[in-house]
Amino acid sequence: MVQLLTADQAKSLFSETLEQKFKEFSKSLLSKETHEEILTRDEVCELLQINPSTLWTWQNQGKITAYGIAGSRRYYKRSEILESLIPLKTK
Repeated sequence: MVQLLTADQAKSLFSETLEQKFKEFSKSLLSKETHEEILTRDEVCELLQINPSTLWTWQNQGKITAYGIAGSRRYYKRSEILESLIPLKTK
């Protein structure tokens, strides 16, 4: 069945659909499953745009938690990296 819409009705329908899709997309980005990815040191440095010595310092200060199995390889949970970011006060 074809229904004719006015320009305002079409605009409203389009806006509602777009808003709904955006909310669904935002939820999928923020879901716990998306962020449980394991990252290497290099990936964390690239994500945060920092050098390895800064990551090492933050790890020693307890700002970021590193994980490992055995040996010298260290891994980080993406969710914890993102949760460690805090809002900064602006003037």
